[in-house]
Amino acid sequence: MTPNPEIANKLAQKLRAGPSLNLASAQYQAATKARSKWLLHQANKHQVTPKGKWWTIWLLLAGRGAGKTRCAAEWLWWEAWTKPNTRWLVSAPTSGDVRDVCFEGDSGLIKVIPSILVDNYNKSQHEITLVNGSIIKGIAASEPDRFRGPQFHGGWCDELAAWQYLDEAWNMLQFGMRLGQSPKIICTTTPKPKPLIMDLVERDGEDVVYTTATTFDNLENLAPTFKQQILQYEGTKLGRQEIYAEILDPEEAGIVKRNWFKLWPSEKPLPRFEFILQSYDCATSDKTKNDPTACTVWGVFKPSPDKSMSVMLIDCWEEYMQYPDLRPKVVEEATSIYGDENEFGHGKKVDLILIEDKSAGISLIQDLQRAGLPIRSYNPGNADKMMRLNIVSPIIHKGRVYIPESSVNEGCARDWAEVLIKQICAFPEVRHDDLVDSTSQALRYLRDSGLIVIDPVYDADDSYDEDKPKRVNPYAV
Repeated sequence: MTPNPEIANKLAQKLRAGPSLNLASAQYQAATKARSKWLLHQANKHQVTPKGKWWTIWLLLAGRGAGKTRCAAEWLWWEAWTKPNTRWLVSAPTSGDVRDVCFEGDSGLIKVIPSILVDNYNKSQHEITLVNGSIIKGIAASEPDRFRGPQFHGGWCDELAAWQYLDEAWNMLQFGMRLGQSPKIICTTTPKPKPLIMDLVERDGEDVVYTTATTFDNLENLAPTFKQQILQYEGTKLGRQEIYAEILDPEEAGIVKRNWFKLWPSEKPLPRFEFILQSYDCATSDKTKNDPTACTVWGVFKPSPDKSMSVMLIDCWEEYMQYPDLRPKVVEEATSIYGDENEFGHGKKVDLILIEDKSAGISLIQDLQRAGLPIRSYNPGNADKMMRLNIVSPIIHKGRVYIPESSVNEGCARDWAEVLIKQICAFPEVRHDDLVDSTSQALRYLRDSGLIVIDPVYDADDSYDEDKPKRVNPYAV
């Protein structure tokens, strides 16, 4: 491939104005030779730049060792070289990844850019300056606020699915892609079922080019023993993701499985609820774009005389709102009556409103307690979100959590409840986990208060056989 003639001519004219005509010729030849060698003799099919100018994002999902880094590095330096005096971003999960993989790695920019084209490499600033005035700047995705300010003509996002603050960093990065006529980004990553990754895949053909490759597509460039090593992962979920670049269904790796939930038949009247609990997970900040407030409502009931107490999801919602809107919403919800008007009665009022003791919840608890509502604060302690869900997952696994069945789609939950099921079963690979938090704190309270007992201990006879020694607690002796 030869450079863009117009750009090449302009660059040649600029260099002829100075005393470095031979250097300019050597630079041109070195760039052309390196690019031709890559495209004609080294690049695999999935590493060739997509045709056309319509796309803005090239999403390359590929297995380990498929050549993602080399592909992106080759694309980026050529873009920077053929477009003099432009600015280009390189971002990776951490600062170390930017340096050790994208810049100095075996397939990184310093290795693939002909050295004659590099004017300066500032290692501490993660910045490469080419002799044509173009700059390649590295910024770690672990610090999303660092994307504020800089602006670029395009860039490279490496291991996008591994970014810790994926949505926040991606959004901040987009605001910086504002130079030139059509900024382009190449995103290289081994796929994970992150919401952003799936969003980009769905945009394939609109403004996104979606390319996939497996480890086997680049096997000839890897160590001879590597093939034998990876064969042990054939047929496993890890192999499907890391070798074949398959985007796994996030529910496959979730803590809670969909079939653990029990459906309450649509044609069957709702049972008589003995206890109604509303559980709130309030937004952690005023950034309503990122943090919705979630509410789940649970009714405790006995499915039949011979079955243990269970719980049913009877309402749930999540909404972006700040405190002035949240307070009247909670007050309104507190006056709701839940349950059908049938032989069991006319529904039931809310017995308890559970609110996590953090952020907006702190003010809400204090305010509504003074108003006389049945408010109780909830403090999860040091348990993280994963641990909280793990603690209550046995309640769901035991079939003690019911979901109302859809009256339209037999065997499926109602649409409003499906949102909660999907979020819980896909956790932690979800964009928002507010319904997960609301559910885990509700089930935890019901369990700790004794309203839901998972494994009751029955002792049919408290008397002891005189011939047998009595049980003794050794720690009480």
